[in-house]
Amino acid sequence: MKLTNDLFLRALKREKTERTPVWLMRQAGRYLPEYRAVRAQAGDFMSMASNPELACEVTIQPLDRFPLDAAIIFSDILTIPDAMGLGLYFVQGEGPKFERPITCAKDIDDLPIVGADDLQYVMDAVSLTTKTLNGRVPLIGFAGSPWTLLTYMLENGGSKSYAKSKALLYKSPELAHQLLDKLAQSTVSYLAGQIEAGASAVQIFDSWGGVLSPADFAAFSLKYMKQIVEGLKNAGYQDTPIILFSKGANRSLPALSRTGCAGLGVDWTINIDEALNLTEGRVALQGNLDPATLYASDAFIDGAVKQVLDAYGDQPGHIFNMGHGMQPDMEPEKVAVLVDAVRRHSSRT
Repeated sequence: MKLTNDLFLRALKREKTERTPVWLMRQAGRYLPEYRAVRAQAGDFMSMASNPELACEVTIQPLDRFPLDAAIIFSDILTIPDAMGLGLYFVQGEGPKFERPITCAKDIDDLPIVGADDLQYVMDAVSLTTKTLNGRVPLIGFAGSPWTLLTYMLENGGSKSYAKSKALLYKSPELAHQLLDKLAQSTVSYLAGQIEAGASAVQIFDSWGGVLSPADFAAFSLKYMKQIVEGLKNAGYQDTPIILFSKGANRSLPALSRTGCAGLGVDWTINIDEALNLTEGRVALQGNLDPATLYASDAFIDGAVKQVLDAYGDQPGHIFNMGHGMQPDMEPEKVAVLVDAVRRHSSRT
């Protein structure tokens, strides 16, 4: 399908663009009243995410408010563990939980490798959304990184210490690698299915890569993201750009840029020009405004956006985003200010 707006994909290829494309992580979410209305209609998060029509509706909602340059399918990073049989559910105020978290070696042995067919509702949502967008902007598919999924599967939710996850790495590294490999194989199939269904690019969210030491990051996170990148390319998807976003792992940006990915997400704890120097033009960079900026005045947001754009400079390959996702209490009007600032300050026509 021919795209009316292909700025995002051209930037991922590090081509010159007439302005910097912009999209936001969690751009479809609780900060939008129209999203909250659909969530109330669905009853709970998974009922909404597993309904292709509702997932399509909330994916497109932010595009109807703001002139964004990409959509990202509404789903969750924990769909693969759910399909493996762990029983995903959400607790108000606490986040994701599993009915059957990983507690022993047998649990890991018994886990199946899942594929796109096991997550057909996501494929249907991607297909329907692609058709509904009708070339308006590219659609991004996504998955969680194997390391990040492992942490949720062992900790049974979020964690401050990641004690159970790190204990597995240090006490039973062979079991950790067994689980990570199963997750990586499943992710290749899952992302390939999203591409087949219409996703123009895919992003891997390594939300907790930054809690690992550099050596552990290389062994237990980077290795498996690279396996996914190579797996997709070997499966014939070498023309579909892959973005890796490893929050807090800025020291590993050079290694991440050598995985074969097209782009890297950058969080706000490093200057974008420093990230550009570390990656030496090998990949596009996506980021990296601190999300909390959206709590500030309009003038402050405008200046902060300009600062990021100026720091990146005139080199190709910049996609404007935040260093993490939208928060539920942020005001939609502030997003409008941000998007307008990106378009105005980055115009090269």
